[in-house]
Amino acid sequence: MATAVSKEVDVWAKARKAADDLYDLRDTFFPQKPDDKTSKLLQESDLALKLLDSIPAEQRKLPVQRATYEYLRGKILDVLPDYRKEAEDHLSKAVKLNPSLADAWLCLGNFIWKKGDLPSAKNCFNLALSKGPNKKILCQLSMLERRMAQDVENQAEMVEESIQHAKDAITLDVKDGNSWYNLGNACLTSFFVTGTWDHSKLMQSLKAYQNAEKDERMKSNPDLYFNCATVNKYLENYDRALNGFETASLKDPSLNASEEVEKMLNLLNKLENLLRGHSRAKRLASLASRTGDVNWNSLYKRATLDVLSEGLNKAVAVLGKVLLFVKHENITPLYFLVCDSNQSCFVLTVYGIRNDAIKEGDEVILLEPYFRHVDFSWKGKCYQFRSIRVDFLEQLLINGKALPPHQAIATSIYAQHKP
Repeated sequence: MATAVSKEVDVWAKARKAADDLYDLRDTFFPQKPDDKTSKLLQESDLALKLLDSIPAEQRKLPVQRATYEYLRGKILDVLPDYRKEAEDHLSKAVKLNPSLADAWLCLGNFIWKKGDLPSAKNCFNLALSKGPNKKILCQLSMLERRMAQDVENQAEMVEESIQHAKDAITLDVKDGNSWYNLGNACLTSFFVTGTWDHSKLMQSLKAYQNAEKDERMKSNPDLYFNCATVNKYLENYDRALNGFETASLKDPSLNASEEVEKMLNLLNKLENLLRGHSRAKRLASLASRTGDVNWNSLYKRATLDVLSEGLNKAVAVLGKVLLFVKHENITPLYFLVCDSNQSCFVLTVYGIRNDAIKEGDEVILLEPYFRHVDFSWKGKCYQFRSIRVDFLEQLLINGKALPPHQAIATSIYAQHKP
C-alpha cells in the first residue's frame, strides 16, 4: 500500500517538475533565432503533456486530482506567447474543481493578462493571494499593476502599489533574486512616470538589481542586465551601461540591447567631437565674457566648473551660456553644450522638462549642480569630458527667470519585462 502511494506521489511530482522545467526553459533559453526557441518549447511541451497523460486514470478520479491535472495541462499549454483557448479551458476547470489551488489562479491570471483583460487578471491574482502569502503571486501582481499604470491617469499611485507588492514579496524571501529584480523594475518605472527627475528612484532601482544579481539563478536573465544598464545610462554611468547592454545582447539577441550600445556610442562620440570643436572656437571668449550679464540675488555661492566637487554641490550656482542643443536618439534627458565664464565647456543634462524650454544663446543659472568628470575607455577608445546634471525644474533659471510649471514633462518609458 505504501509503495503504491509512493508511486502515485512520484508520478505527480514528475509531471509538476516537467511543467516547471518548461518555464525555466522559456525564461533562460535565448537562441540567435527566436523561432528556434518556439520549436524547442513546442517539443518540450509535447513531452511534458505525454508525461502528464501517462498518469493512470484511477489517479485522476478525485476532484483534487482532476484539478491538479487540469491545472498542469493548462500551464503546459500556456508556455507559448500565443493565446490558446484550450489552455484557458483547462485552467478554468482547475479553479472550479479546486478553488483553493493558488497556482491555478496564478496561471489563469497570467493567461487572461495575455488576452488583454487586465482587471480580470488582477482579480485572479488577488484570489490567488487570498489563499496565502506567495512571492510569485506578489511579483506578478506588481508587474500587472505597472502595466495597468500605462492606461490610467493616476499612474504614480498605481506604480506605488506595484512597489509595495514588490517589497512584500521580498519580505517573504529576502534572497530571492526575482523579487529583487521585480522591485528594481518597479522603482525604474516610478522614475519615468513621476517625470524622470527623482534620481533617488534610480538609486533604489540600482540597489535592487544589484541584490538580484547575487542570486545565481538570475544570471541567465537578460532583462536584468538590460534594465540595470538602463538605470546606469540615466545615472550617466556610461561604462557600466555599455557593459550591461552588451551582456544583455549576448544573452538574448532578440533584445534591442546592441542598438542601445550603438546609440550611446553615437552620443558619446558626438559630445566629444562637439566639445573639441567648441573649445577651439573663437566666439567662445566673447560668449564667456557675456556670461553673468543677468542680475540676480541669491544665497548661492557663484562658482565655475573648475572649483566644483564630484557629485552634488550644495549652495552653489554655476552660470553658463548655452552653445547648442545636442540632438540624440533617446527621449530623455536633454543634452546641451554650455560654457561658463572661464570659457570651460561642459555637457549639461536636464531631466523632466520640455525640449523647447532651453534655447541656444540662453544664459542658464544651475543651482546645486551635480558634477561628474566622465573618464573611461571602451573598446580601446577613451572618453573624457565634464558634465553637470540637473534633476529638478527648480534648479534652473533661464535668462534670470524660473521656468514655469507647464515646462515640466513626464516621459512614458517603462522597465523591460515579459509577463
